Amino acid sequence: MNTATTTSVQTHNQRVAASSGSFRSNGNAKHQRKASQQDKIIAPGIDPRASKKYKHTFAVHSYDRASLFSQDAKSSPSSLGFRNLMGLVIVISNARLMVENLKKYGILVTFSGGNIREEDRTWFWILYALTPCHLFIAYLIESAAARFAEAHVAKAKKEERGQGHKINAETRQKANSIFSTWGMIAMCHAFNATFMLAFATFVVYYLIHNPGLGIITELHAVIVWLKVCSYAFTNRDLRHAYIKPDPRPDAQLPSLYRSCPYPKNISFGNLCYFWWAPTLVYQPVYPRSPKIRWDFVIRRSCEFVILCILIWITAAQYAVPLLHNSVDDISKVRGLNILERVMKLSTISLVCWLAGFFALFQSFLNALAEVMRFGDREFYGDWWNSSDLRTYWTSWNKPVTHFMKRHIYAPMIGRGVHPVVAQLLTFLFSGVLHEALIGVPTHNILGVAFLGMMGQIPLIFLTDSVKKIFGDGHNSKLVGNLIFWVSFCIFGQPLAALMYFFAWQAKYGPAGHRPAWPELYSSWNSTKT
Repeated sequence: MNTATTTSVQTHNQRVAASSGSFRSNGNAKHQRKASQQDKIIAPGIDPRASKKYKHTFAVHSYDRASLFSQDAKSSPSSLGFRNLMGLVIVISNARLMVENLKKYGILVTFSGGNIREEDRTWFWILYALTPCHLFIAYLIESAAARFAEAHVAKAKKEERGQGHKINAETRQKANSIFSTWGMIAMCHAFNATFMLAFATFVVYYLIHNPGLGIITELHAVIVWLKVCSYAFTNRDLRHAYIKPDPRPDAQLPSLYRSCPYPKNISFGNLCYFWWAPTLVYQPVYPRSPKIRWDFVIRRSCEFVILCILIWITAAQYAVPLLHNSVDDISKVRGLNILERVMKLSTISLVCWLAGFFALFQSFLNALAEVMRFGDREFYGDWWNSSDLRTYWTSWNKPVTHFMKRHIYAPMIGRGVHPVVAQLLTFLFSGVLHEALIGVPTHNILGVAFLGMMGQIPLIFLTDSVKKIFGDGHNSKLVGNLIFWVSFCIFGQPLAALMYFFAWQAKYGPAGHRPAWPELYSSWNSTKT
């Protein structure tokens, strides 16, 4: 009995000594894990780090481990708790501001409809009815062009078969110069679209005083104008492909268009669908969903109404008092106070902007797409994760991005324009539209919206440089994302809102209380002398 016990103890000591020697000779984690596996084999079901008898000897530190937030960690921990904390902090902070606002100003939201003149309402409805008529004028122009194209192709086929008399060269050249080469048709489309947008802009600037109605009217005019341009450009290419087909594989039209080839697409029903479709680019055929889900439409419509009410309350109760309080600081150029107002306004403008984004792109456009059975509903990308400004501008508003790329940027690249120059011209065009949408309804063409758009170009190159220098890693994406949020949402939008509100008060504020524009130039001259 004693001999067997002694032999067992010796065997156990030998195994322990062998394990200890292994740990001393190989201190890395890999060999430690191997030793741990050997221990489990020797004593199955027993934790090799623990001793049943000697509790204070538990091997707490038995292998290499990295901190959770270290780069050496095998997996990143969930940040759900921190997100909840940040959400609570934001809610509590803004709740305190809401209580402070109520104590100071009371309830400022009214249901009277504001100072909307009867003349403003009249012109709003007149333009709402007249503006789409220009889309139907574009349809009439294309109908005439389509009839000529059919006649032209029919005569060409007869000549090839030797049937009928030949058209003399002079008549053919004249017809081609007027219609086939985008001459007279282009002039008619240009006059139609330009007159429509110019007339709407004139009425909004001079006859519609209320900026809210003005923005809606001008936005409607710009949307229809872009649709008219897309309708004209697309049918021009379709017409050229119909009259002079190109057999090369890279010159073929998309296969989706085969179900409605030119000139069958020139129809009243086809145009009406494009008029209401949630897109700015014309196609003869769109992907369609199988049926209309009316419960989906009701949910999206309710979301849209609730978010519009939220924007209205936020603007009336919180933004308006802050904007009024900033007028005197801007007039007297109190830089630190202006910075404080911008930072205060950033939260309010961000709430309004995010609510407006969700209301328009998620709720309204999805509801409209469901009613129209419009299949492609990628109206936006995950722009909030953008690590550079270029990604943001190509993902946050897909309908406008598709128009700019298809009808402005890509044609310039196809004609040999350098990509950088094409980008500059595209942003220039976008800047003009932004100024028209903001400066015209507020009756102050300040150029702030235009310069804000043009200022995105150096920021795009800055974030692109950050990505090139620091790679595509986590830190580079973090820096690029912070540059986007700070430049666009924290300072860009609030500063523009302050400038246009100040210009409005200086022009239309109460008599005797209108602020004076800061005399920066004269004060600089007096300091210099």
